[in-house]
Amino acid sequence: MEAVIFSAATFVSTFLGGLFAVKFKDKLHLIMAFTAGVLLGVVSFDIFPEIIAQVNENHIEAIEPMLALVFGFLLFHILEKIVVIHHAHEKDYARHKHPSVGMFSALALIGHSFMDGIGIGIGFQINNAVGVLVAIAVISHDFTDGMNTITLMLRHKNSLKKSKLFLLLDSFAPVLGALSTLFFIVPPHFSVWYLGFFAGFLLYIGASDILPEAHSQRSSLKLLGLTVLGVFFIFLVTRFM
Repeated sequence: MEAVIFSAATFVSTFLGGLFAVKFKDKLHLIMAFTAGVLLGVVSFDIFPEIIAQVNENHIEAIEPMLALVFGFLLFHILEKIVVIHHAHEKDYARHKHPSVGMFSALALIGHSFMDGIGIGIGFQINNAVGVLVAIAVISHDFTDGMNTITLMLRHKNSLKKSKLFLLLDSFAPVLGALSTLFFIVPPHFSVWYLGFFAGFLLYIGASDILPEAHSQRSSLKLLGLTVLGVFFIFLVTRFM
């Protein structure tokens, strides 16, 4: 039950991050610049090291998580492009957004938050010390998960009410993930494929969606600095948490 108790703190962290993004929604281009750096940092300093550790520890072929990464990248790219294809020509319309793309992105983040909860549960299955360390790391970066959920929803012109609903789902997801580990054990092979798949998804929405939108009006040193700050923030979180 320790995993469930610690996962409750992730609810608070995620929800507060989302409220922060709501309050400063008129500054979304700044938040998106920071968010893009956060996503790059999570992939580089959190997911990849864990993949390497799992591959070495369980003697898994390194090509497997890389296949999952490419699959995750291409799957979301294909889904996004299918969603935005109209039966008429796009040039016949004024510049517009596609709310369903934001919902796809938010749902993927909710799935990631659910797996964060599973990660906490698995940590406590190993021992309490590992569980606490994993929980602290998850709680630290779940604040940005809440920001990401709101940012992706609003960026694609979803309503504030619907955005808050998805934020609530994202906040609950780690708790449900931790609860689920009371009933099963996740095999190492699945974890590696999941991590690779999610890395591909994060790289896609960070590089092909969020970062270009952050600079859609104009680029500036402030935006570039916020992206670097996002990467550095996650580096510190993963090194010292």
